[in-house]
This record gives sequence, structure tokens and C-alpha cells, in this order.
Amino acid sequence: MISPEIAARPQASALGGIDHQSEPTLPMELLELELSLEGYTGGEAGFCEAVRRAAARSGGELLFDLPAAGLVQDCRRIAVLRIPGDGQAMRVVLALLDDHGTEIRMQAPDEDTAPLVRFADAFIELLERI
Repeated sequence: MISPEIAARPQASALGGIDHQSEPTLPMELLELELSLEGYTGGEAGFCEAVRRAAARSGGELLFDLPAAGLVQDCRRIAVLRIPGDGQAMRVVLALLDDHGTEIRMQAPDEDTAPLVRFADAFIELLERI
């Protein structure tokens, strides 16, 4: 599940700002994705496929996944997804597999993961040119 600390982190500009005066909330798209991954028990081996299926059900796609390598605390792997946001504009979001390999949580990109978003944007641009 999404911890209050993660939910309260500032989002990267690609997702818009956060109203720091109100209760931290997540975009509906992230909540829907996280709920579809609730009860995940596939470990590291099944992470990519579970996230790919969840993204496809929401009208999105898995761009890539990689080892967390210290980018996000308490995280073993990171999957970068592109999903429809408000008005069907596509947005980049992250699926994080916890250190135990037993839970997937969704996160909007923040300043710590902004380089992943820039890489994802470049990756998308390259694919669109091909």
C-alpha cells in the first residue's frame, strides 16, 4: 500500500503540482492500479508480468523495469508505466516492488525519481520515431 510519506512527496512537473494545504491524495489512476495489484504474491520473478497486465487493463503500457539500486527506499525493482490520466493524456507513473518481493505499491514520480521520468520521455520519443 502507499505510505503517507510517499503520498505526501511532491510530484514531478509531468504530473502537476500538489496542493500542500490539503490532505495528501493520489490521482485516481494510481489508486486504481494499486488496487488491481492488491494481494500480489508473485515475488520478483512475476513482478514485470503483473505490472504489465495491470497497466494494460487501465489502457496503459509498461515501458521498462529495472533494479531499484537505491533510487527508492525499501524497494527491490521499479517498473515505469505510461497510463491515461485526466482527459486521456498519458502520464508516467512508477510501480515499486518492496524489498521482500511481496507487495507492489504505486508512486507518482518525485524529485528523487525525476531522472527516470526524463529517461522514459526519451524512450517514448525514440519509440515514436521508429
